[in-house]
Amino acid sequence: MRFSVVPAIFLACLTLSGCISGSDPEAVLSPAPSRETTGAVGKTSRLVPAADIGAAVPPAAIAQAPMAPADTGGETHELAWAGNVPQPQAFATTAMTVGMPVPSDKPIAAMITPEPPAANGQRTRSKVYSQQFRDAKPINFGKVSPKKYAVHGVDVSRWQGDIDWPKLRTQGANFAYIKATDGGDHLDPMFKTNWRRAKEAGIRRGAYHFFYWCRTAGEQADWFIRNVPRDPDALPPVIDVEYNGESSCRFKLSAEKAREKMQVFMDRLERHYGKRPVIYTAPDFYKDNLRGHFLDYPFWLRAVAAHPSKVYPGRNWLFWQYSGSGLSHGVREKIDLNVFSGSEGDWHQWLNAGRT
Repeated sequence: MRFSVVPAIFLACLTLSGCISGSDPEAVLSPAPSRETTGAVGKTSRLVPAADIGAAVPPAAIAQAPMAPADTGGETHELAWAGNVPQPQAFATTAMTVGMPVPSDKPIAAMITPEPPAANGQRTRSKVYSQQFRDAKPINFGKVSPKKYAVHGVDVSRWQGDIDWPKLRTQGANFAYIKATDGGDHLDPMFKTNWRRAKEAGIRRGAYHFFYWCRTAGEQADWFIRNVPRDPDALPPVIDVEYNGESSCRFKLSAEKAREKMQVFMDRLERHYGKRPVIYTAPDFYKDNLRGHFLDYPFWLRAVAAHPSKVYPGRNWLFWQYSGSGLSHGVREKIDLNVFSGSEGDWHQWLNAGRT
């Protein structure tokens, strides 16, 4: 075969497939307000949350947890996030899903593993630090400000550089979601270092995957599983689903195919890690693809100008990403800031609910 013919054939194949994938990290990173939005989620007893969180109420009055469609077994899906403050009864376990307890009211408690037990068999509680973050672009969120939530955290990737994790923890990073993978062939170059150092600093950490619509769901799930350890103390894995104008992948799926693709990916991760994945998403992607779907999945919602109850009406949420321009000692670059939907007590109950 003449080599001059190869490029033309290759390009023709790409055109017919409608997809171009690559390993360039910038090709899958979200553009604003930071260089990427974190990431950015079973199939038995789909439980519906007992309380609606649509109204903008104080944290102590907000509820949580979503629900998903049956597994399609197909090769196409989508993503999102959501949450709100859990009530105490939400942590009573009455059913089992993938070997983990499911709360009688809301499935949120089943998503995270508990604090490690002390030597005497009693579970210990790691210290919850109050947030001392600043914001380069502060927003007035009104009565339900992120500052009113007790448990704050961050999400990071290579763009934050070399992080002083112990210092970041004392600034209020009680949990951290760390960029692990995107697509089917890219590993964040700082993942292994951040994964190890965050745990050494006593921060509850989890990994997230930026979903690439031009790769099969099974391929992406296998890539994530290959690179992210199965640690019983880790937070549930996250699937980050959003639009990305900077990506070389220009293939646009229907909402149904996107959700199907997501479901395949999430089912594969849930079987492997024994924890239901969390769905992270942004307003535009949520509106087009996720509204009214995945009601028994925990959501992590991006809302940097208003409370999630206004941006995602009626959707329960577990984590709220309220800023992409955070400033903190221990990190040189801007950082994404987040809150957990409940009180400090809810946080510990939620962590402990996954283990008997």
